[in-house]
Amino acid sequence: MTPVVFETNFPELNLIKRGKVRDIYDLGDMLLMVATDRISAFDVTMPNPIPGKGKVLTELSLFWFEIIKSLIPNHVISSDVEKYPTVCKPYAEILRGRSMLVKKAEPIPIECVVRGYISGSGWKSYLENKSICGISLPLGLKECEKLAEPIFTPSTKEEIGLHDINIEFEEVSKRIGKTLAEKLKKFSLAIYHEGAKIADKNGIIIADTKFEFGLLGKEIILIDEILTPDSSRFWPKDSYQPGGSQQSFDKQYIRDYLISIKWNKKPPAPSLPEEVIKNTKEKYIKALKLITAKSHAF
Repeated sequence: MTPVVFETNFPELNLIKRGKVRDIYDLGDMLLMVATDRISAFDVTMPNPIPGKGKVLTELSLFWFEIIKSLIPNHVISSDVEKYPTVCKPYAEILRGRSMLVKKAEPIPIECVVRGYISGSGWKSYLENKSICGISLPLGLKECEKLAEPIFTPSTKEEIGLHDINIEFEEVSKRIGKTLAEKLKKFSLAIYHEGAKIADKNGIIIADTKFEFGLLGKEIILIDEILTPDSSRFWPKDSYQPGGSQQSFDKQYIRDYLISIKWNKKPPAPSLPEEVIKNTKEKYIKALKLITAKSHAF
């Protein structure tokens, strides 16, 4: 049975960051990125882990990194624990299946969001002013309707506990320069197109997603995770019907539960019932199985 990992504590390693999901250690010329079983909603980490979730995120990200590397390089060095530095050996069993050695890139402080369908904060923005991030959209769209073309709707990347803020492309250009902003937009749309096409063949609609990029010298590379149920909205294709909320294989299920109990979206987060934990785990594993067409045991 897969051990549950809420957080890691490796005394011999240099922990430099504990994010919403990942613990990151500095190994000198590279980083060790460990995906825990923590889950966040509305930018707040829940007190309960989702067993095996970190392994699902890691396996799915590695699957996509391999496919997408023809479009853009990524930060992965290795996910084979046997090839990790000696200092990692005492922690091998915890690291197995939920970690990666990655290149040290300088993160670009922009969340690169692509929307192929109108949902979530995008739907809310559309109801207010018929646009998202300054991009005007046609009148009469339904909730969760497919857009004529995917759109790039970036946001700020805030610290834990603070909400990312949707911004217009011009603001991105001001913050990081127009040339870099244009490249991020181009890469984001290309990755989304490729990922959505593959997922669609396997019965999943990727409604929207977010990417993170970094700079390795002057080279742009893809970092963090890619096209997972944490960073994307995954909808089952066979039950899709625009005009309201959708069934999902992502953490929207937890968001919906938290809305139903009228939580104020501020720390501390409430404990999740066992049924919600179990159903969330099943949704994540189902997404992994459908997309990779493999069976998994977590």
